[in-house]
Amino acid sequence: PCPQPQTSEHLAAIEIMKLKHILILQNKIVLVKANQAKEQYEQIVKFVKGTVAEAAPIIPISAQLKYNIEVLCEYITKKIPIPTRNFIDAPRLIVIRSFDVNKPGCEVNDLKGGVAGGSILRGVLKVGQEIEVRPGLVSKDSEGKLTCRPIFSKVVSLYAEQNELQYAVPGGLIGVGTKIEPTLCRADRLVGQVLGAVGALPEIFVELEISYYLLKRLLGVRTEGDKKGAKVVKLSKGEILLVNIGSLSTGGRVVATKLDLAKIALTSPVCTEV
Repeated sequence: PCPQPQTSEHLAAIEIMKLKHILILQNKIVLVKANQAKEQYEQIVKFVKGTVAEAAPIIPISAQLKYNIEVLCEYITKKIPIPTRNFIDAPRLIVIRSFDVNKPGCEVNDLKGGVAGGSILRGVLKVGQEIEVRPGLVSKDSEGKLTCRPIFSKVVSLYAEQNELQYAVPGGLIGVGTKIEPTLCRADRLVGQVLGAVGALPEIFVELEISYYLLKRLLGVRTEGDKKGAKVVKLSKGEILLVNIGSLSTGGRVVATKLDLAKIALTSPVCTEV
């Protein structure tokens, strides 16, 4: 049945972000009979009525069997404009994965530096370029005070899927081979960090003041029949939240609130622009 809990969440997020180019995919079409598929289509139409996605096309597909994927690709290439890319500013990449590519028992001379994977937000990253990773190494002293030491390294290789590159530009996912100590990159340890040109990265924060918008009702939870989700209560001082900033997911404690503003103390430091 439509909508599934996460579908309501996605639509609410789209409305908050004021996205213009929306596409609805009716997936796993081969698992249902034609009349069920039509029924689901009608449920989707009813669900998006009166929302920002009301005029969005609904494309039935089977991702597994590649049915209608060419229609989807054609729509994306013809109807959705390519966003403007910034090639001029200093490069900045948001890390969404990181790993150690060395096999157990590898000889010392064959050791390779850690690899960071992510999307370039702006600028052009080149092989041989000096880079900085922020916040870097985070440590706490006996009093609980945080210290951040950025990691400085060099780009030794760039990959887009299986293709080796000499330089990488915004758009798509890029694997960046570095000279960083491999254990620092093992098992996604660099996720949430920002990689870029030395001295050109944003500041590091442990406390943020945000302007927020609360959904009227609780979404993403299954409700019986036509029952509406529970009402969302206002943020209160001392409340613990899960905060997503770029690719970082961290805890945050509400220190103070005023109207639609809140001050949040973060569990881990974040490198971001405000």
